[in-house]
Amino acid sequence: MFVRNLDPLDLPLIINYRRRVVMLDSVRQFTSDPPLSLNALLTNLNPQRDSYSLISREKNRVLLGQVTHQNGSTRASLGFLAPEVENITLLTPMLESMLRRAGEWGCQSLLAEVDEDSATFRSLRQAGLSMYAWQRAWKLDPASLSGEGGCWQPAVSADLPGILSLFNQIVPAMMQSVEPPPREPSGLVLRNNDDMQAYLALTYGPRGIWIQPLIHPEMNCQPGWLPVIPDRKNRPVYLCVRSYQAWLESMLDDLGAEPGERQAVLIRHLTQRKRVEEALPVKKREPAWAKPATPLTRIHPTDSDM
Repeated sequence: MFVRNLDPLDLPLIINYRRRVVMLDSVRQFTSDPPLSLNALLTNLNPQRDSYSLISREKNRVLLGQVTHQNGSTRASLGFLAPEVENITLLTPMLESMLRRAGEWGCQSLLAEVDEDSATFRSLRQAGLSMYAWQRAWKLDPASLSGEGGCWQPAVSADLPGILSLFNQIVPAMMQSVEPPPREPSGLVLRNNDDMQAYLALTYGPRGIWIQPLIHPEMNCQPGWLPVIPDRKNRPVYLCVRSYQAWLESMLDDLGAEPGERQAVLIRHLTQRKRVEEALPVKKREPAWAKPATPLTRIHPTDSDM
C-alpha cells in the first residue's frame, strides 16, 4: 500500500471516479463545481486556498481524497473522498498524511460533513473522527426571499461586536473552540434598535449561495422574514441549520424550503490539551532554635505538699 500526491498522470483515474465522489464539505458541495472537474482543479491553484489531493492504493483498490484550508483559518476540511469508503484500510494512511499537512498549515482540527446513514460516516468514525453536531442544508424557495419581514442591511465592520455577542448567545460554549466566531462580517444583519437579532453569513459560488445563520430565538420571524439575497442571479440558495438552532427547521418548512439529508459534523483534533502535574515545593525543615519553645507552666503548691 502507498499514499502519494495526485498528479496529472492520474487523469484516467480522475475521469473514472469523478461520478463516484463523496463530498465532505457542504459549502463547497452546494456552491462550487464538482471537485474532480477541470474548473475545480484550476480553482485549487488559488494562493489564498491550500489544497492537498492524494491517492491511496493497494493492488486493485484505489481511494482518492482531498483536504483543504482557507487562509487564516485554524481548521482544515476534508473536501471529498472517492469512491464511497467501505473500510478504513485505505483511509487510515491517507488520513494520517492529511493530518500532517493540516498541521503544517497551522490548523488545530480537521472537519468533515457526511450523511449519517452512509458507509463513509462509519469509516470516518472508525478512523478516529468524533461527532460534535448535526446539520441539514435547506434549499430555499425563491418566493420566500422577499425581505418583507424585516429591514436587513449589509454587515459592516462596526457590526462585529454585535455579531460576536450573538454568536456567544447561540453557539454552545463547548462548540466554540471547534466552531470559531466570525473574524469579519460578510453577509446581512437584522437589528432591533441597538440589539443584534440575526446575522446571515453568505458564501457565493458559481453553482449556489450558502447561508450560515445566527438567529436569536426571540427574533420575531413573521412570514416573509427571509431577506432579498444580493447578487443572487437566479442561483439556488441553501440555508444550513446546525443542531443548536434546530428550532429553525419548522419555520423553514412553513416557508416551503426543501430539506436535505441530515449530516454528521465530524472533527479530529490535531492538538490536545494535557493536564500537567506540578510538584509542590518541599517545605524546608526549620532548625530547632527557630521553633517556639514550649511555654513553662507555673506549678502552685497544694496543701498536701506543705
